[in-house]
Amino acid sequence: MKGISYMLAAVAILSGVIVYIAHASAQAGGEAAPIFGIKITPGYRDWRVITVAHEEGNNNDLRAVLGNDIAIKAYRQGTLPFPDGTIIARLAWSYVPSEENNKVFGRAQSFVAGAPINIQFMLKDSMKYAATGGWEFAQFKDGKPAEEATLKTCFSCHEPFKARDLVFSHYSP
Repeated sequence: MKGISYMLAAVAILSGVIVYIAHASAQAGGEAAPIFGIKITPGYRDWRVITVAHEEGNNNDLRAVLGNDIAIKAYRQGTLPFPDGTIIARLAWSYVPSEENNKVFGRAQSFVAGAPINIQFMLKDSMKYAATGGWEFAQFKDGKPAEEATLKTCFSCHEPFKARDLVFSHYSP
């Protein structure tokens, strides 16, 4: 009986070590470690477009807002609040003139995405992130997470959109 107990304990310890090693190697795999529990979601570039935008002012950028399947379904059905599991990604690039296109048009009128600025994510989990309206926020630049102080300002910027479940973007079908 003691032998079985020792064997079960050894299996449990070995399982714990394997889980720890797997977790540690996943963090070292090139993706940024999350600050508040979010990391760059694999495959997000294949999500559907919610909308695009040009933000003037300090950023002067072009943005693509993408959503996972849960987000797209909620947008299409007009579901508010968004269901748990919704993830919205915002990709931003610098806004630059296209000399190549402008030569064809004969004047300066074409702008394109330049260098990437950052990626932002919103993840809906109404229980886990109740203190921030059910949303968690993340931002990455060059694959590295933003400073914690930067992320703590996200909720206050989104708060004026409480009637839209803190989401800025409207769906552009």
